[in-house]
Amino acid sequence: MVAADLQRPAAVEQLKTLGEQLSIPVYSEATKDPVLVCRNAVAKAKELKCNVVLLDTAGRLHIDEALMRELAEIDKKAKPDQCLLVVDALTGQDAVNSAKAFNDALGLDAVILTKLDGDSRGGAALSIKEVTGVPIKFAGMGEKLDQLEVFRPEGMASRILGGGDMGALISKVSEVTTEEQARANQKKLEEGKFDLTDFRDQLRSMNRLGSMRKFLDLLPGGLGKMLPEDADPDAEVRRVASMIDSMTPKERSNPNVIDASRRRRIARGAGVVPHEINKLLKQFDDMRKVMQSMAKKDLPSRMQALMQMQRSGALTGEAPLRQKQRSERAKLTGKDLAKSRKAERQRKKQNRKRGR
Repeated sequence: MVAADLQRPAAVEQLKTLGEQLSIPVYSEATKDPVLVCRNAVAKAKELKCNVVLLDTAGRLHIDEALMRELAEIDKKAKPDQCLLVVDALTGQDAVNSAKAFNDALGLDAVILTKLDGDSRGGAALSIKEVTGVPIKFAGMGEKLDQLEVFRPEGMASRILGGGDMGALISKVSEVTTEEQARANQKKLEEGKFDLTDFRDQLRSMNRLGSMRKFLDLLPGGLGKMLPEDADPDAEVRRVASMIDSMTPKERSNPNVIDASRRRRIARGAGVVPHEINKLLKQFDDMRKVMQSMAKKDLPSRMQALMQMQRSGALTGEAPLRQKQRSERAKLTGKDLAKSRKAERQRKKQNRKRGR
């Protein structure tokens, strides 16, 4: 990577930091001539036998003649194979105007849209493609280094319409799960042998996919957007994994052996209360039954079952049964609650007398 953006403060240092994180060498010089930097960098890259050179040049939202002359000179001296323009999708119409001006002056090969992780940014993508006639090659879906994706127009359209992006979902899952692992899990599900150890391994794989909220957005219905703003699905995944890690191999393979004393021990190890262990076991049992039935279905039927789970609240933790319990409790007045508690105390007192 070549630090040829000598206009923006700290741009060179920022690129060096990125280079260290990615283990990619960064070329820079103590000069104010970006043309010289690019020409020398290409010569150095040939010496090092680098197969790809990225020239990070200055960019602006509003075009000026000095910038365009500078970029035209770099294009002439360094002779890059491709000219890509990085555009901030948040700037809306300004991004479209900037893309058109750069394309008219330099002849772009493609555009990279950043901050495209919101559905409202779809208009910028369509407008840029229309006015420049060049493809959108990559899309930045977040701030992290692994959130640059190949742009797929059908995937974006599907996300906007609430249908998720199954292509991106399958691609992400394939990054962390081999075909052999997928077949093994499929067989375990069909035979009813999928246990908590397998579930924990799946959670760890999901953790490697990045943000869980963004992962849920790829599912039909945009489940990530249904979560409350303050919800942290990544923390929830880690919490569930810690509960499973606190179990013995026997308990993970056969949850039925987990009695009250075992629940207390597991809860202490995971830093939670015992009733959360009960909740996890119940949810896992329900999920395993659904997954077992889905494993024997074709893909369209699985998607239909997934949508039914979403509507029922099974995927968002807001199942109708829990909502009903809360609403029934909410109907009780203060006097009703006092009577209910008094009756409960009397019942316990009578039970103690019978015990004597």
